[in-house]
Amino acid sequence: MDGLPHILSLQAASQTQRTLASAISCVGVGLHSGRKIRLEMKPLPAGSGIVFRRVDLDASVGPIDIPARFDHVTDTRLCTVISNKTRPECRVSTVEHIMAALAGCGVHNVLVEIDGAEVPILDGSSASFVFLIDCAGLVEQDAAVAHIEVLRTVRVEQGEAFAELRPSSMGFDMALSIDFAAPAIGRQALTLRLSPESFRTELARCRTFTMVQEVEALRAVGLALGGSLDNAIVVDGAKIMNPTGLRCPDEFVRHKMLDAVGDLSLAGAPLFGRFVAHRTGHALNNRLLLALFADDANWRLVHEDTASHAVWQPISVAA
Repeated sequence: MDGLPHILSLQAASQTQRTLASAISCVGVGLHSGRKIRLEMKPLPAGSGIVFRRVDLDASVGPIDIPARFDHVTDTRLCTVISNKTRPECRVSTVEHIMAALAGCGVHNVLVEIDGAEVPILDGSSASFVFLIDCAGLVEQDAAVAHIEVLRTVRVEQGEAFAELRPSSMGFDMALSIDFAAPAIGRQALTLRLSPESFRTELARCRTFTMVQEVEALRAVGLALGGSLDNAIVVDGAKIMNPTGLRCPDEFVRHKMLDAVGDLSLAGAPLFGRFVAHRTGHALNNRLLLALFADDANWRLVHEDTASHAVWQPISVAA
């Protein structure tokens, strides 16, 4: 695919790239496997982007890395999964919550080392990853951030669900609605201008959710083994099964927007545009990025006071 955005060689006057001031790690369980997984985030040089590295696989021929980018997405059925193109067994699932935290906090270059196939679910939101980022601290780097400007509306649909990216000169705005049959959820809508402050206050703490009958079906086929009321909201009709209830009345739509922040951060650089969606999910979010970059006329990479297209080139990440 020609014309993929690449932030390494292009500069933007509006913001400098940032990475972590120090490495930081955590241990948690995988939502589906139930396995204990260790994850460590490490600083990377300017222009590296977000890269996942499986440290539990044979690395005799070199590190097994996966760029956190939309064209490496290989599954979207229950979460967003990214894979190494030459070694498909090297995959990492449920990347959306940590990606949302990194994008929401304005972190551009990080190596995520992980000793399993799933990002730990932690509490089911991005809050724990934001906490880790805060503990590690951030440092500015000697390179500016390029932004992907949406030039014309791109839309993808599936039944009643749709997702759009529209042109906008005001950063990145989001408008999302959901509609569930369960009375505990119903129809909810949220509009937000994304910024580090709005992400932290409006989205980061909002947890993933599921229906009780879906949990039973997943466990019957060996999935959701690590799921619990400590890391997901479980809904049974009009009832919230979690003893502590919701963190906010519209936590459901806020979590869907959090997921969208993580999925759309796989564009490879921050978006300038307006995201409008109804009943979207990981699959439509990824299809939207594929549609955006399918035609060079849909976007441009803005740096300093000019705009240009860039061609992606492989990134070599030091161990």
